[in-house]
Amino acid sequence: MSYLDATQDLYKEAALTPDVGLCCTTNPVWQFPGLSIPKIMQEMNYGCGSTVSAQDLVNDPKVLYVGVGGGMELLQFAYFSRQIAGVTGVDSVDEMLEASRNNFKIAEEENDWFKSEYVNLVKGDALNLPVEDESIDVAAQNCLFNIFKMEDLKKAVSEMYRVLKPHGRLVMSDPTCEQPMNEELRNDDRLRALCLSGSIPIRDYVKVLTDAGFGTIEIRARKSYRVLTPNHYPTDELIHIESIEIAAIKDPMPTDGPCIFTGKTAIYYGNEEYFDDHKGHVLQQNQPLAVCDKTAAALAEASDEIHISESTWHYDGGGCC
Repeated sequence: MSYLDATQDLYKEAALTPDVGLCCTTNPVWQFPGLSIPKIMQEMNYGCGSTVSAQDLVNDPKVLYVGVGGGMELLQFAYFSRQIAGVTGVDSVDEMLEASRNNFKIAEEENDWFKSEYVNLVKGDALNLPVEDESIDVAAQNCLFNIFKMEDLKKAVSEMYRVLKPHGRLVMSDPTCEQPMNEELRNDDRLRALCLSGSIPIRDYVKVLTDAGFGTIEIRARKSYRVLTPNHYPTDELIHIESIEIAAIKDPMPTDGPCIFTGKTAIYYGNEEYFDDHKGHVLQQNQPLAVCDKTAAALAEASDEIHISESTWHYDGGGCC
């Protein structure tokens, strides 16, 4: 049995018998005015964060969500895209697709604005998406891609890149880990399927995205997720796993490399009214400006009167790169 087969079996079980303890179902469930999320959807919220952000979902976007879970994020996306097949949900597990269909019937009863036809459920997998090229405004996945081994991860990301329109967004939540894991952990198919032993460092995760062609990367949140400890797992040391919420934007790749936002800001504190590097970055006196990491480094070289903050690993837009 391959690790992908183990994943299929695990989520078949989770569809037939909802498992409240699977993944991080204790995360806040984002509510919006007039939106009621059925209890069963919350119990089947098999994710490690959220991929739903109002800033991404303007003008009735076409949305793709891979790995449907109990349908909660599909319902949240449909809130912003109230059109027939405005949201497409792709999953390889028949039982999970059927569970979502049943959950949407409950959602229709609880939400007078919602119609099941707003969501098109399709059987397929992340490595070969049944979606046309450049047809999607916002693509998303939650706690899925970390399961993939590296070559499959690259393929899944390239498929998302393929289906996105120019300037479209790939929004994800995934576990990451900065510590090395031993081979026993890495090769445990069930632990990988449980979103534990497939986690990779953020820099490696970002490199997969930029290698696929995404020109702008936004790290929107970084928080504690799980620990693997010697008394419960085959490891000699405690391993801390974090989850990140990240957006990769299908912008053209800049000639000097991708713009990666990790929450850094630049503040000019010299004696002039403003600082202009003549490369598109103007800093007003004592006003913070969000900057990508490469711009932060360039500004630090350009002047010793600019304060560059450490990465907060939280970025919510604005600034320049």
